[in-house]
Amino acid sequence: MRYVWITFMSLALLLLGLIGWQHRQPDHQQTSLAQASQPLPAHMVAYVIPRPSSRTDSIISFAMRQMGSPYTYAGTSPVSGFDCSGFVMYVYGHFGIETPHSTAQLIHAGRAVPRSQARKGDIVVFTGTAATSTTPGHAGIVISEPGEPIRFVHASSARRDSGVKISEVSGTDYERRFLGVRRVIE
Repeated sequence: MRYVWITFMSLALLLLGLIGWQHRQPDHQQTSLAQASQPLPAHMVAYVIPRPSSRTDSIISFAMRQMGSPYTYAGTSPVSGFDCSGFVMYVYGHFGIETPHSTAQLIHAGRAVPRSQARKGDIVVFTGTAATSTTPGHAGIVISEPGEPIRFVHASSARRDSGVKISEVSGTDYERRFLGVRRVIE
């Protein structure tokens, strides 16, 4: 008789739990819909990785999949981490395009392109962070379309929020540090 009561009580609790869960579900969905209509804070904006339709799109998609990889000085792998030129070298190397593991040499990779003609897949090069720096010290891969403000994916050593991430040139310190755009994909 004890097993009958245990079974009955278990089924009753299961049924009550199921009914309670079903009543909470619509409220949860309404909250999600209400939250979805609110704009996200800038630090929470998600970037959709495009489905590759060209070699350039494949390169950008591959680069974006490295987002969140840690920054490591002289690093060249998503597991141990990247530095900026190691990230560029790793991404392009995956597609058989050789680039140097040196920002000082990246300024000579491919061919120079006017800033106004920068497009997805180009390399963007900046000086180092020192106010008086005039030599290459940082690089990334352009992910924006021509005519848009330049956005790029890169391995950042910033004390806050380091690692592979997306940044923009306009309105940031990268504007002051901008050196040039290099095209390695034709």
